[in-house]
Amino acid sequence: MDKPNGKSIRDQYADQGVENFYLEHGHDYVNPHLAQIKQLLVQNEHRIDYSSALDFCCGGGEVTTVLEGLGFPNTTGCDPFTQQAFANNTNKRALSFGFSDVIQGKLTGEFSSVICSFAMHLCPKDQLFLLTYYLFEIAPQIVVITPHKRPALENLAGVELEFEDFALTKRGKKVRLKAYRKAI
Repeated sequence: MDKPNGKSIRDQYADQGVENFYLEHGHDYVNPHLAQIKQLLVQNEHRIDYSSALDFCCGGGEVTTVLEGLGFPNTTGCDPFTQQAFANNTNKRALSFGFSDVIQGKLTGEFSSVICSFAMHLCPKDQLFLLTYYLFEIAPQIVVITPHKRPALENLAGVELEFEDFALTKRGKKVRLKAYRKAI
């Protein structure tokens, strides 16, 4: 996806709001950090259970595509805005749940891990605990890939940072992967 008017996705979020951005661009969304996503998923394959992962806020299916390339075809996508892009890129249908749906308990099932790439930092801060709680109801591990230090789920009660890793963009910026489990 080209940057309309030369603006970054972050700037477009600020101008239009996240939901409006995806209503307009969700059908052709492509994460510009696919190389870093792939690097992080490959180098942490031995630490994350990909056997039946949930690609939460799946975008254009970047995580699903990488996992299929690693031999894990049982990935389920989930995103309320980018279902068309996900279907075009993966030939799979994505679930349509967003943050508020998960918090309302609408997303059910059992997954080996939840992988959320470039989206969890968009969850309103006052909803982050509940979102994390309900994601742990469907999987024992939550993996967040982000260009930010946010969200810091390790600061939430009952959440333990299992490990973290990073990959660098061509401009030297960090893309972070953080894996979490319920604190015992």
